[in-house]
Amino acid sequence: MHPGDGRERPFELPVRETCDLCEGIAGREERWAVIEEGAATLTVINPWQFEVGQCCVITRRHVATLLDLSDQECAAVLRAARRAAAALVAAYRPLGLLTFQNNGVYSGQETPHFHFHVVPRQAGSDWGIGPPQLATFDGAGRRPGTRHDPAGDAPRRERVRAPAGQLAATAALIRSNLPD
Repeated sequence: MHPGDGRERPFELPVRETCDLCEGIAGREERWAVIEEGAATLTVINPWQFEVGQCCVITRRHVATLLDLSDQECAAVLRAARRAAAALVAAYRPLGLLTFQNNGVYSGQETPHFHFHVVPRQAGSDWGIGPPQLATFDGAGRRPGTRHDPAGDAPRRERVRAPAGQLAATAALIRSNLPD
């Protein structure tokens, strides 16, 4: 059910005791280094740097999926993503940009809070052309039509977990390249 409105959700969502993105917005999670703040969004560096500079645009309001966003939030997310993309191009001169957003556990959604990834792609990436959890698990025995189970993700996440100081420096570099 959608919180408070009685409608049934179209997707199975991940379950978390506390929302790590809401904790970050509240300032209780230092690993979400802020790149830019907007009225409806917050652009942060992803603590798991699958690609250097990978960031996320998150909604300030706790909503789970794209279908839960207001029209104003949709517009704000894309504006923020475009600004982050321009800054990533200026800072890193990537070979390309990947943007993605997961809805439901079968798509690989791990946190029940809307977030839109903006990823600079560089030579030598080891996760194919899609989001890391899909690229990683498709080749690792995940059967089509099965839900994403993050239980075995610890080794993958530890490999790309960046220290707080590195995240802050990366966020500062991206922030310094935001368009006027």
